[in-house]
Amino acid sequence: MNHGRFSNREADFGAPPEIGPIVPRSARQTLRPEEAPQPPKRSKKARSQFVVFLNFLMTLAVLVLVVGGAAVYYGKIRFSEPGPLKNNTEFMVRKGAGVRQIADQLEQRGVISNALIFKIGVGTYMRDDTLKAGEYQIKAGSSMREVMDLLRSGKVIQHFVTVPEGLTVAQIFLRLSENTELSGDLPKTLPPEGSLRPETYHFARGTTRREILDQMAADQAELVDEEWSRRSEDLPIKTKEEFVTLASIVEKETGRADERTLVASVFLNRLRKGMRLQSDPTIIYGLFGGIGKPADRPIYQSDLSKKTPYNTYLINGLPPTPIANPGKAALEAVANPSKTDYLYFVADGSGGHVFSATLEEHNANVKRWRRIEAEKTKQEEKVDQ
Repeated sequence: MNHGRFSNREADFGAPPEIGPIVPRSARQTLRPEEAPQPPKRSKKARSQFVVFLNFLMTLAVLVLVVGGAAVYYGKIRFSEPGPLKNNTEFMVRKGAGVRQIADQLEQRGVISNALIFKIGVGTYMRDDTLKAGEYQIKAGSSMREVMDLLRSGKVIQHFVTVPEGLTVAQIFLRLSENTELSGDLPKTLPPEGSLRPETYHFARGTTRREILDQMAADQAELVDEEWSRRSEDLPIKTKEEFVTLASIVEKETGRADERTLVASVFLNRLRKGMRLQSDPTIIYGLFGGIGKPADRPIYQSDLSKKTPYNTYLINGLPPTPIANPGKAALEAVANPSKTDYLYFVADGSGGHVFSATLEEHNANVKRWRRIEAEKTKQEEKVDQ
C-alpha cells in the first residue's frame, strides 16, 4: 500500500525534528550581542585551600608583631634598668671608636650587661648624634641609657695643671712634662721668657702638652695687651716688652697682693731718676737662668759684682728680657702703680717689706732687719741644742 511505503521511508530517514512555536524578535533584539557564558564555579575544595593560606599569613604576621613587640618591650626594660657596675669607674672612649667597639668594651668592663641591646638602643635613641671621645666617670649601677647619655654629652673628666706666678719658661716646661694626663712632646725650642700665662688649666685626658702651651701663650698675649691698654700715661716704660720685664721683677720680689703696687712704684721711681734697680732676683736669673737657684744656695755678696746682662746692680735700666712669667696682679701693679716717693724697700722679717724714700731711712730699716735675722738665728740655735 502507498501509505505503508511512505511510512517505511520515514523510518529510513528518521522523523523530522520537532519545531516549537516561533517567537517573533524585533530588529534591536536581533542585533544585541549574545551574553558571554559564566565561568565555572570554583569548587569548595579550592576555596578552602586559599582561605587556609590567608589564615596562615595573618597568623604569622600577628605572631611576628607579638614577638617583635615583646622583644622591644624587653629591650627597653633592659636598656633602662640599673646596670651591673658595682663601683664608680673611669672609662675611656678612644677617638674614632665605633658604637660596636664601645659597646663591647663596656660589656667587657662590666659596665653594661648586653652589648647588643646597648648598640640597638644607641641607634634608636641617638640617630644622627654620636658618642664623644674622652675619659668619663661612670657611676655604679648606671643603666645603659644613662651610660649612653653620659657618652653623648661629652662631659669628660677634667684634669688640671697649675702654673704659679713667677715660674720661668723652663720650669713651666718641666711641670708640663711631668703631668701624666697630658700627651705628646713639648717643643725643643723654649718660647720667650714672660710669654706664658700663669694659671690653672683644665683639660681632658689625652690633651697634648703643645695644646696647653699654645693656650698659655695666647692667654698671656691677650692679658698683656689688655693691661697695657689700661696703663697710666706717665710710666717711664715705652714698650710692652719692657712692661712685661718690669712686671716679672715685681712678681719675683713679692708674693703679697698688698705690696705689689708699692714695689712697682719703687722701681718706676728709680727708672725716672736714672737709678739702678738693684733687684736680687735679676742677679739670680743672670747666674742660673731659667732653671732657677737651688733652694739651699744663698746669694753671696760676691754675686752682686758678677757681670751678667741681668745684674741690675751693674747695668742701667731694665734687663734684656723678663726673668719669669708674671701674673695678672703683677702686670696690673706696673700698669697702675701706687703714687709714692719710695726708692727703697727691704724685708721686714715677717714675710713683707718696709718702704722708704731716703737712703738714711733705708739704712735704718736694713739694720732693723739684720737684728731680726740675728735674733731668729739665735732662737734656731737654741732649739737645735
